[in-house]
Amino acid sequence: MNIKSIAAAALVTATALAFAGCASNETPAAAGGGSASGGAQTLTAVGASSQKAAQEKWVAEFQTKNPNITVNYSPDGSGAGRSAFSAGAAAFAGSDRPFKDEEMGAGKFAGCAADSNALNLPVYISPIAVIFNIDGVKELTLDPDTLAGIFAGKITKWNDPAIAKTNPDASLPDAAITAVHRADDSGTTNNFTDTLNKIAPTVWTQAAADTFPGDFGGEAANGTSGVVQAVTSGKNTIGYADESAAGDLGKAGILIGGKTLLPTAEAGTAILDHSKTIAGRDANDLAYTLDRNVDGVYPAVLVSYAIVCQTYKDSATAQLVKDYVGYIASADGQSAAASAAGSAPLSADLQAKVKTAIDSIK
Repeated sequence: MNIKSIAAAALVTATALAFAGCASNETPAAAGGGSASGGAQTLTAVGASSQKAAQEKWVAEFQTKNPNITVNYSPDGSGAGRSAFSAGAAAFAGSDRPFKDEEMGAGKFAGCAADSNALNLPVYISPIAVIFNIDGVKELTLDPDTLAGIFAGKITKWNDPAIAKTNPDASLPDAAITAVHRADDSGTTNNFTDTLNKIAPTVWTQAAADTFPGDFGGEAANGTSGVVQAVTSGKNTIGYADESAAGDLGKAGILIGGKTLLPTAEAGTAILDHSKTIAGRDANDLAYTLDRNVDGVYPAVLVSYAIVCQTYKDSATAQLVKDYVGYIASADGQSAAASAAGSAPLSADLQAKVKTAIDSIK
């Protein structure tokens, strides 16, 4: 077992132990944090740090309306969320990518009934910002090959001719580039590397991956907040993060087809509208393969999912998940996320499909 596998296993074990400690005071306890009692109930979830701002808003709104329910969402990353869900240590996972075909199947998820598969339900759509902190530079435009070359470790100085070409008015420093990437298994990394592969395939030849390629150099940081902190506190840095977490950092434009495209919520909606669900899945599984080459649309976006059981082992947990995930996918929940995180609300058509899927949970 490699170091990353050991770390992931340790995280799941720690999450499960923490849940067990909390649940010991509930009678009876349900897998993933639900309680079958008529009193206080707890819903435990682990997942994407991209959803952090939205989840904080969702939890606050939901608990105000349901004071007997406590929702604990731990933004430890998409990989951690999928691992915790699979181990039965979380009632649902937040993930910036769906489970792959080979990861799906009855009997693979400890909190689900033996004959139950998982459902991947889109609940959060957001752009991924290319964030930067460069001495004397307030605006930055990069073409796809240059962007890919920076993160692949092939372009190493800020005054490289490829960067100067698309930033003729910028005072680019003669300084080394520090490219910051996620250290943990990350759905944001999966979406960002997929973007680089789709828009600059001759430079970024690797397929999408949850783990950033270790041989490309750069600086690694844990979680969205870790990347943002490293870019903020570093010198002449660049990184990638959910746009909601970018704060006052610069956000690079991507030059495609002669247009400088910037991260917007509308870009996420446009990408999803041109994308299709993965073939061969259950009708209520809404996992998408994203089409990133939509004319005039910023390509670095993510669709983040709530991953749930078709059928839970425990009926109380099933009801808690239906209530909470049903709220976050509703028009009210999507509006709350848009105000808190700048995300793009699900379309009315997609909201209806997600609702049908949630209603089917047992």
